[in-house]
Amino acid sequence: MDFPIRETIEKRRSVRTYETRPLSREDRERLTSYAARIENPFGVSVRIGLIETERSEQPKKLGTYGVIKGADSFLGIATPQDKLGLEAAGYAMEKMVLYATHLGLGTCWLAGTLNREGFTRAMHTGEDEWMPAITPVGYAAEKPSFHEQLMRSTMKSARRKPWKELFFRADFKTPLTEADAGAYAEPLELLRLAPSATNAQPWSVVMDGQFFHFYAVVGKEALAANPPAIQRVDGGIGACHFHLSAQDKGLRGAFERLEGRSADAPEGWRYLFSWVKA
Repeated sequence: MDFPIRETIEKRRSVRTYETRPLSREDRERLTSYAARIENPFGVSVRIGLIETERSEQPKKLGTYGVIKGADSFLGIATPQDKLGLEAAGYAMEKMVLYATHLGLGTCWLAGTLNREGFTRAMHTGEDEWMPAITPVGYAAEKPSFHEQLMRSTMKSARRKPWKELFFRADFKTPLTEADAGAYAEPLELLRLAPSATNAQPWSVVMDGQFFHFYAVVGKEALAANPPAIQRVDGGIGACHFHLSAQDKGLRGAFERLEGRSADAPEGWRYLFSWVKA
């Protein structure tokens, strides 16, 4: 593995306040090299780019509406409008985030609070591509801004749902215990620690024999046939934690989108994909 998985996942946090200094040449080269060779298990070709801007240009072209302070460098991701493109984007970008964490750099997922048009131009996004998210990347300030402290408190950033609310066994109702999960207890635990939009943790996983079925929980009021785009990205982020941990433990399998699973989902749940044990 490129970095210690559990240690890095537990170390990662969202950083919104940065030192006002550019990335070192060494860190820039490490990031661009890693981005060029990053892969995902969904068979979708995604593209990650390092976007750097002069400080005077940032408010005009690459604004983040005041959410991020001090950052001049960003990582953006472009994905084809593919069936699993958003999930692949979430996976690849989170792997990049974890690598940056391993290097001692700060990051913060952003999907809504950014000037999307400016970042899309900076990424040279094609007509058949979409840029679902970015992250600043840089050196965390010693003291977070008041705004960052307020956001972390409001979103309860360090809080995570318990197992019984996220993981189930066969029937969507029976909570899955760590003992039931066996060798997959740690991959599921690291999935539980994954970041998500507003820390909502919109995913759930159902273990059924050789399968782990991943779902987005969109609420009973949702009428759309598919989960919102951001929840599909979140699903990819969670899959990244799960998959890297499974690989680290030597657990073999593959992600597949299985036919018919959507029809079996309870109201308010939308099927994403499954992990099939080898």
